[in-house]
Amino acid sequence: MTEPSRPPVRPALVANLLAQISLGLMLMTLCLPSMQEWGALFDAPQADVQLTFSAYVATYGLLQVLYGPLSDRRGRRPILILGLVLALVGSVLGGLAPDLGTLVLARTIQGAGGAAGMVVGRSMIHDWFEGPQRTRMMAFVGMTMGVIPPTATIVGGSLHVHWGWQANFGVMVVITAVLLAAAWWGLPRVAVAAPAKPFRLGDWIAAHGTLMRTHRFLWSLLILACTTATFYTLLAGAPIVLKSYGVGPDGIGFFIMFGPIAYIVGNFMTTHLAHRVGERRVMNWGQTLSYGAVLLMAALPWLGWRSPLAFALPLVLLGLGHGLLVPPVLSTSISQVPALAGTAAGAVGLLQQWTGALGSYSVGWVEHPDATPLGLLMTVFATGALYAHFRLWYPRRHLG
Repeated sequence: MTEPSRPPVRPALVANLLAQISLGLMLMTLCLPSMQEWGALFDAPQADVQLTFSAYVATYGLLQVLYGPLSDRRGRRPILILGLVLALVGSVLGGLAPDLGTLVLARTIQGAGGAAGMVVGRSMIHDWFEGPQRTRMMAFVGMTMGVIPPTATIVGGSLHVHWGWQANFGVMVVITAVLLAAAWWGLPRVAVAAPAKPFRLGDWIAAHGTLMRTHRFLWSLLILACTTATFYTLLAGAPIVLKSYGVGPDGIGFFIMFGPIAYIVGNFMTTHLAHRVGERRVMNWGQTLSYGAVLLMAALPWLGWRSPLAFALPLVLLGLGHGLLVPPVLSTSISQVPALAGTAAGAVGLLQQWTGALGSYSVGWVEHPDATPLGLLMTVFATGALYAHFRLWYPRRHLG
């Protein structure tokens, strides 16, 4: 087994890599504002409309667990190109969908394709960077991805209002095609640590067994999964809650943006704080802010403050907390077993997206006259992250 070779890391290469990682989140959120009206357009209940989001998230996670080990064996670039082709097919089908069932299928294919950029991009960061620089790059990834949800929802809402929901899928087709060309001509063919060999189920199971026996990987994985579920519950519920406050598709992004902008700030702080005060302290701060945010979201309507601003302000604390928490936890999870970096990234992606799918689908189980039910749902997942955080740093303490 040889170490992966490292190409010269130039700004154009980093920009290409960040764009590939961000594609999946862009595909996920660009049509989010349209979910307010898909129920009426397709004559379907809201719970069925939520499937367009949950189906995307579920396959987005499932395929990551396959793309990871495949990229360890076959190389990062071929797997990324495969995913981009699937994303392109799903985007075309979505724009042509005549009914909600076809749209759910299109979103499922999109999720399967968008997964490649996330897991392969994270693995490339592991391949090309080391130590604090790796954590720093994860923070830059976080900042880039923090821009996507508000930008995509603002653009998607505007496209929906002016040209209809299909226009969002037209934009997805164009962006995916551009990134496919960028991956084909702009990403180098780089050797990976593991020699190319056929994919074997036994090897796949053994690799994941090794990871699950690694204490720091296991609890880091659960922190990331529950944190992602908290965020996806927010994304899926925001259009419904904001609609109850009188906000239409073209206004959703302006209120959601409070969280991602704070997330960017949190990631930026992490790039400067991680090597000064230590990753553990940064994670503690992030966990505290995140948990306080979901409690505040649930409490404000109960205290009588029901408005779009009351919904948006707790997102500042949530975004800041997640920005401090996610980069060091992500770096910790992927770096535990270097030879299995791609497998680790895939496992992280799988559990993140499946818990996210559960959270997003659970939004359809309850009514949302204000933000309190959504805040309580988010608190359930945030409590799981808090428990895993405790077990990460206190492995020998047994909770009763």
